[in-house]
Amino acid sequence: MAKRDYYEVLGVPKNAADEEIKKAYRKLAMKYHPDRNQGDAAKEAEEKFKEAKEAYEMLSDAEKRGAYDQFGHAGVDPNMRGGPGGGADGYGGFAEAFGDIFGDIFGQQRGGAAGARGGRQVYRGSDLSYAMEITLEDAALGKEAQIRIPSWDTCETCHGNGAKPGTKPITCTTCNGQGSVQMRQGFFSVQQTCPQCRGTGKIIPEPCPTCHGQGKIKQTKTLEVKIPAGIDDGMRIRSAGNGEPGTNGGPPGDLYIEIRLKKHDVFERDGDDLHCVVPISMTTAALGGEIEVPTLGGGAAIDIPEGTQAGKQFRLRGKGIKGVRSSYPGDLYCHIAVETPVKLTEHQRKLLKELDESLKKGGAKHHPADQSWFDKARNLFS
Repeated sequence: MAKRDYYEVLGVPKNAADEEIKKAYRKLAMKYHPDRNQGDAAKEAEEKFKEAKEAYEMLSDAEKRGAYDQFGHAGVDPNMRGGPGGGADGYGGFAEAFGDIFGDIFGQQRGGAAGARGGRQVYRGSDLSYAMEITLEDAALGKEAQIRIPSWDTCETCHGNGAKPGTKPITCTTCNGQGSVQMRQGFFSVQQTCPQCRGTGKIIPEPCPTCHGQGKIKQTKTLEVKIPAGIDDGMRIRSAGNGEPGTNGGPPGDLYIEIRLKKHDVFERDGDDLHCVVPISMTTAALGGEIEVPTLGGGAAIDIPEGTQAGKQFRLRGKGIKGVRSSYPGDLYCHIAVETPVKLTEHQRKLLKELDESLKKGGAKHHPADQSWFDKARNLFS
């Protein structure tokens, strides 16, 4: 029986793109796969599946497709060209066509240095995280610091091959040194890391007693870190290449230094702004005066107006922090707290009572907020 045209089998035009051919094959393969068809329809479905598989294998290969387009079936005759290259699983291009959908499910590594077919599995090293606690002053001005982090050095005993001196690693017999094996998952054939050598392609019969076969020794190293001025709590500094080493020659990971600000005795940071509570005496609040407040750059004077109330806020422009992404520094906000005197002497008590009586005689003009509050309170019960 003459073979049908491959394009007709897949239901695509002769100028169909590779993705269109793959999509058409997926649809037919899912419909006619033997595992999905049982009973009387099984034989016919199997024939249609094989027909679609053969068509896809020819048209998905650029060289075979070119020969087929020029000479028809004779150009890809198995007696002259070795026939369609069916895979070891008997389903050929089926796993390949569906690999981008199901590859992650079965752990197949695709593309790049980490999953090249026929080669050892190469992996990038993991990233490391380091929490660094710094003062507010260091965050505002920046600094250079030293930290100690774990690192790996080549084992001097085995010179990095992981084998006991006098012995050598041997090629893994499970994967024949490839670092990966073909695994069956139902009707899928996928590539996985070799479980015997874990992707290295080598087996170490006698591990090095110093590094236990790893070829490297875990140590610590000192790293110079530059803290940029204006950095804030929770920000991270990336140190490229200082993470864990890669596997099988893969690149190392990165080190991320996460900043934590220590609690400050005076200031609280809010972005680029600073806040502080400034206690003043009752007499200063009542009579006014000049007080000195601290800033990160030294002292600054504030004029306290007569009759200043608790909670009054004073703003000092440019006395905050210039953030790493800011063009101008923030401000310093001073929040006034009127301090009540404690541990009074009898004489002081007498003076305060006399003052209180004198203030009461003056009426609401001495206590405007107090009088207003009582008026509002009386309205609630009227």
